[in-house]
Amino acid sequence: MLEPLKKRNDLAGPKVVEALKKRHFEAYYISDSKDVATKVLELIPADHSVSWGGTMTVDTLGIKKLLADKGYKIIDRATAKSPEESEELMHQALNCGTFLMSSNAITENGELFNIDGKGNRVAALCYGPKNILIIAGMNKIVKDMEAAYSRVRNYAAPVNNMRFPNSKAPCSLTGECANCLSPDSICCQFVETRMCKPEGRIKVILVGEDLGI
Repeated sequence: MLEPLKKRNDLAGPKVVEALKKRHFEAYYISDSKDVATKVLELIPADHSVSWGGTMTVDTLGIKKLLADKGYKIIDRATAKSPEESEELMHQALNCGTFLMSSNAITENGELFNIDGKGNRVAALCYGPKNILIIAGMNKIVKDMEAAYSRVRNYAAPVNNMRFPNSKAPCSLTGECANCLSPDSICCQFVETRMCKPEGRIKVILVGEDLGI
């Protein structure tokens, strides 16, 4: 990462953390991604079962393998042998101890904004798992909720949809949001989280690098 950008992240990140704390999130700023794993292990009780929503950030950081190696009980829909088993595992994840995810956008004022297709990820965020752990790079930070909506609809959602090779949603073909009603759309659930309740249930690790989409 360019040194001026890293310096900018290290100045801006702690300010976003303070904004999150004012909204009753538990929040941390970690400058270097290599230090994230230590904080993750601190924030997940040893007796918790762990699951996750789709998140390239968590994949990139190797967190899933770390937790498996540490002996945590993992609920992973990727292990399913059938669509029915996958659905069952996603439902089990809504009652896990800790749920891992990223956020599609975080405002400078400490609000979260997420768009989901099936809805399992935002469902867990809103209610269910005892502990929500969000890991997000500084590339997810935006000025306000209007900018969050624009970022996700016009950039994050099209790129995410392109990860599915069989998707026929317009954005998968053009790279641009068409505000479509395609069966393959992943823009089905829009969730703005303006405050954490109960206090501290949602924990945010903000990382001073670009991570995920």
